[in-house]
Parts: sequence; C-alpha cells; structure tokens
Amino acid sequence: MENSGTSSFPRTRRLESCFNASSRLSVKETPKIPAKELGSKLRANMHLDEVGWGSVLLSWIRVVICFATMMITTFVWALIMLALIPWPYERIRQGNIYGHVTGRLMMWILGNPIKIQGAEFSNKRAIYISNHASPLDIFLIMWLTPTGTVGIAKKEIIWYPLFGQLYVLANHLRIDRSNPTAAIESMKQAARAVVENNLSLIIFPEGTRSKNGRLLPFKKGFVHLALQSGLPIVPMVLTGTHLAWKKGSLNVRPAPLTVRYLPPISTNDWTADKIDGYIKMIHDLYIKHLPESQRPLVVEDPRNGSNS
Repeated sequence: MENSGTSSFPRTRRLESCFNASSRLSVKETPKIPAKELGSKLRANMHLDEVGWGSVLLSWIRVVICFATMMITTFVWALIMLALIPWPYERIRQGNIYGHVTGRLMMWILGNPIKIQGAEFSNKRAIYISNHASPLDIFLIMWLTPTGTVGIAKKEIIWYPLFGQLYVLANHLRIDRSNPTAAIESMKQAARAVVENNLSLIIFPEGTRSKNGRLLPFKKGFVHLALQSGLPIVPMVLTGTHLAWKKGSLNVRPAPLTVRYLPPISTNDWTADKIDGYIKMIHDLYIKHLPESQRPLVVEDPRNGSNS
C-alpha cells in the first residue's frame, strides 16, 4: 500500500448515517452537461469493461472470505466486550481495535491498491466525515479513523445480526430518527457524550450511499454536532471505491483507491444562523477534490437552457 503522507497505521470504525433534513445546495461550480452528451459521459465514467469468468469467480471467493473473516472477528470481539461491560470507554477502544483489525484484513483480502494522502491530519480529535458510494467505504473508515472514535447510526442497527449487537456493545451512539424532535434530542445527547468522554466522531454526511458514486447533498446533522461539541471537521475524500465495488454486485474490481484527509476545518466561530452556508462550503470542498466522475451532475436542457 502506498502512503503519501505519514506512514500507514491501523485505524477505526464502522458507520452508517447522518441525519436531519438535507441542505439546499447550489453547485453552480459543477460543470454543466448538455442532456444529449449525458449518456456518453456516463458510459465513459462507468468503466463497464468486460471481465472474464475467472476474474469474477476470484472476486466472489474473496468476498466470501471477507465476510467469513468478519463473522469470526465480530464474534471474538463480542466476547471481549461482554467481559468489559463495566468499563464503557474500554469497550469503545476495543471497538476501534476491532475496526482496525477487521477493516485492514478486508482490504488486504480484496487486494485493491490503496494510496493515503494527508495522513498527518488522521489522528486529530475531530468530527471525521466521508463521502459514501461503496461497501468498501465502511472497511476503510473502520480501519483509518483513530482510536477513541465513535460512530452514529440509527437506533434500529441493534437488529442487524451480530454486527448490530457488537455496535451497541462497543458503546457507539444511536439516534432516534422517528421524528424531528427525537432526532434533535438524540443529537444533543450524542454531542454531550462526545464532549464528556473526549471522543471523536465519524459520519457520512450524505446520510445514505450514492448509487453511482456521484456526491449527494449533505444533511445538517454533522454541522449541528460541530456547533454543540466545538470539534473541528476533518473531511475524508474517498475516490475509486464506487468503481471497485458497485452497488448490487459481488464482483470487486482491482480499481485503485485513494483516501485523502483534508486539513481540519475549525468550527470555533460557527453560529447556528449560518448552517446552510457551512454545509455548502464543505460540500463545495468535496466537489473540488473529487474527480469529475464523482461530482454531482448539473444537467443543462438544450431546449431552454435551464437546469434539470
């Protein structure tokens, strides 16, 4: 594995979500694409090359080995954390070690070349955010976020077989998204837990996985948490994962992956009346650092010159 920052290291965490209403983003900086050219550009960016049955079979074997390995490590760390029930912070630490070990093993088994950039920003106490377009993002986040990091997921994660129970045992945070009032109260509790225990957070600000790798609008939850915790925000820009493992497929291609940490963004002087502006600023930062194939599309209708 290559690392253009500091040396590589084992890191953390699984995460799924970010919450609250989507911000109203304008991405005028994104190149406008005439509708008649959209189809050809999409085909060019999808890299739908033919692969032999041998490559597909090897990929399936690797995926099966990955999930078998994850089941084993999850079971082992579940036993460890059951023994540590009286010590909540130690369970967080063990959850991070589980993520370091499991995430690194997953990426080693799959064999994709990985380049890490900006590693000097990877061990700060912060709110780490990441774009999300592939299951590989989960493995990378588990491995590459620092010890003392917790994730935030919907409360229903407890019903996910084995992994959900491990998530709860690891003392990670859950939010109630059943209604806006419950979600806001859950965020306040999460922020208090992070401040009181000197923790970091990891969040996918899009709130869901992109189906085609292109960046989705950001939701507001991570900014509310920054306002309440005072933590800086460290963007993690993942590229190539949507090409390596596409949604609905078990064929993991050997596409090169890049994880780039951007410098921390201070939130000390942020105010609640400028939330939409902060979200747009960070969303635009991702647009700047993502390749064209992962930027949001702004389609221009040639009939009237308007955006669709």
